Amino acid sequence: MKKLVFTIGILSLFNVACKTSTKGSTEGKNNDIDTLALKPSIVTDQTAYDTDDPCIWINKNDTSKSLIIGTDKDANGGLYVFDLNGKIVNKVTDLKRPNNVDVAYGIMLNGVATDFVATTERETNNLRMYSVPDMKPVDNGGLDVFADETDKAPMGIALYTRLSDHAIFAIVGRKTGPADGYLYQYKLEDDGTGNIKGTLVRKFGKYSGKKEIESIAVDNEMGYVYYSDETYGVHKYYADPEKGNQELSLFATTGFVSDHEGISIYKTSDSTGYILVSNQQKNTFMVYRREGNPNNKNAHDLIAEIPVSTIESDGSDVTNIHLNNQFPEGMFVAMSNGKVFHYYDWRNLQEMIDRNKP
Repeated sequence: MKKLVFTIGILSLFNVACKTSTKGSTEGKNNDIDTLALKPSIVTDQTAYDTDDPCIWINKNDTSKSLIIGTDKDANGGLYVFDLNGKIVNKVTDLKRPNNVDVAYGIMLNGVATDFVATTERETNNLRMYSVPDMKPVDNGGLDVFADETDKAPMGIALYTRLSDHAIFAIVGRKTGPADGYLYQYKLEDDGTGNIKGTLVRKFGKYSGKKEIESIAVDNEMGYVYYSDETYGVHKYYADPEKGNQELSLFATTGFVSDHEGISIYKTSDSTGYILVSNQQKNTFMVYRREGNPNNKNAHDLIAEIPVSTIESDGSDVTNIHLNNQFPEGMFVAMSNGKVFHYYDWRNLQEMIDRNKP
């Protein structure tokens, strides 16, 4: 299938950019942003130090009360909780360089189904976990990761829920590691006291050695895990440790200025949709087919490149859930320089993608 790189005329892109207005705090925005790039609907309040990665928690009882939880990466950093208007409504502070964050639903703790977020705490070599929405610790002080390694420094984190038995796993990346077995996967469950413990179930994942692996994303329905090998490409494996450690695909190897960063997956059905990867230094997101192409489900062709106002985005997340009237078909959230996160109306991204469908 022919690769179609997204280019857009000044007039048509201007029309898309003008469909949304920026609300919330505008502090920290770069005044030199290309005025033709897609504009966010909302820019969040600023954090204290350095935003890095967000996740979206869906409130299943009232989606308009869903939350965005993002890391503030510093030796005295934390997790910040934002409402759908971009306002800070809660936070966890004094974390030692929290890097990436992800969310999972319904782990059983003391017999109660509990939603939680997990973040890597790089300077303590721990995985920290908090119940959502109250942000209470449920990790008994932290889960030690890469315990058998000298080089630890955990960075990336993705939570995988196996649909067959609802078992929940953490897939964790680090600052550096071997050419194979770079990622560690832990099964998460109640330790008997209402806290989460982790059991190492496998080491897997190829690494180019060029830079580092930070962004990790899991597709629960399809059963795959993707991770960005910075300056090299995106790797694809089975998320279920029982399906083996064979690499299924390496894609997104061209068109990047430098770093491959945040990965997020927008679902148009149980088996179709888009994989969005941050082209960090170019301030664009590269869009690939989630389902692969008709002849090879592991061949993910580039179908669009979307310019955004987000500056040097490390992390992102996306949902297809109707949140409110402002985000009726879901929201795309991306970290930006300036200590903020940007909220985008998914409809604007979809319009850009539709113009490029072959």
